[in-house]
Amino acid sequence: MMTVSGALLAACQSDPDIDITKLGIETDPPETLYNQGLANIKAGNIVEASRKFDAIDAQHPFSEWSQKALVMSTFTKYRLARYTDAVAAGNRYLNLYPRSDDSAYVQYLVGLSYWKQIVNVTQDQKTSLQTIDAMQKVIDNYPDSEYVDDAQAKIRFARDQLAGKEMQVGRYYLERKEYLAAISRFRAVVEKYPNTNQIEEALARLVEAYFALGVVQEAQTAAAVLGHNYPDSQWYADSYKLLKSGGLEPRENTGSWIARAGKKILVGS
Repeated sequence: MMTVSGALLAACQSDPDIDITKLGIETDPPETLYNQGLANIKAGNIVEASRKFDAIDAQHPFSEWSQKALVMSTFTKYRLARYTDAVAAGNRYLNLYPRSDDSAYVQYLVGLSYWKQIVNVTQDQKTSLQTIDAMQKVIDNYPDSEYVDDAQAKIRFARDQLAGKEMQVGRYYLERKEYLAAISRFRAVVEKYPNTNQIEEALARLVEAYFALGVVQEAQTAAAVLGHNYPDSQWYADSYKLLKSGGLEPRENTGSWIARAGKKILVGS
């Protein structure tokens, strides 16, 4: 059985050349509405396509055509950047048909709809968390689907955003010499997001904050972990210079939380 996503192009190509915007949606049978929707997609009229698919779902609920139309309704709403509506349609489909041939695709569209709403790190990162949750469901529930690789990439991006948010707040506290508050943010990055692009700076900022507090063993350990994983990093060079200014060198204290967390860091990940 051909899936909705796989049949999309073929169905569009077979549709007659008609004035699709003039057709009445109240009286047409679901198959006709569905083909009209596909024809509208082919013609670039996504708004009208979405209207056709919504009409099928409204007039023929729980039918085979309604199931197929709900997939396409999710897709068209995503294409129209109506992301909240796309998520709602996608989640409704997944609640009704969690193991259908198109479920992986719909779950992926839900994840993409959240991903498209991720904002820069100066703003709330709720959609980053939602992206991770939705894309992890792609990986966990549909491990053999073609969407897994991109789902993993989207999760990495969202985790980097979350780490970036922690860094942004941590730097704010560090600039105001609120060192304990800053350390808590940088620690969150090291412990929760060790494989993101933020890890080098987080370790370097820990060196800076602990050094300012006079907690030299933790400063030395943070520098040692940084140097072990990123010996050529400018962040390590700066941290090493800072320690040397106080007559210190990087030295790992194996009992430190930083040393334990450092074992999770994968260079180049």
